[in-house]
Amino acid sequence: MKIKLRGFTLIELMVTVAIVGILASIAVPSYKAYITKGKRGEAEAALVTFANAMEQWRLQNGSYCGAAVLTCTTALLTPTCTAAATVASPTIFSTVVPISGGTPTYNLYISTVTTNAYMLTAKPTGTQTGDGNLCIDNTGAKSCGIASSCLNGTSW
Repeated sequence: MKIKLRGFTLIELMVTVAIVGILASIAVPSYKAYITKGKRGEAEAALVTFANAMEQWRLQNGSYCGAAVLTCTTALLTPTCTAAATVASPTIFSTVVPISGGTPTYNLYISTVTTNAYMLTAKPTGTQTGDGNLCIDNTGAKSCGIASSCLNGTSW
């Protein structure tokens, strides 16, 4: 009597490993992009909350000055959302994202401040490095340091 062995051949096993490898090579970059986008969304939400804190500061103090350790200028120099922007840490809001704690992915700054205007910046750090700055000003205008970080090329 002949016993029939059951199992997988080496070829079947290699084909399965190849398929799993191909799926992983597609899934891992997509997952990393998803995580980056989620952390960017968290920074955007933090910037909007920070802008609300700036408005509350102005209501209480009559000026945006004093919300950071940045000298208040008399005229707002055309602020841009670049890595070279003048920055100061806020005194009225968290300096990092996530604001609830954890590993920082963005640092929050007040880039420019006058009596009547400001520019807030979220600079990427850690795993988000290279994602580009996110900015919002007192009018609610949103901008990005890198167009690929923006939804429509200029704004988030």
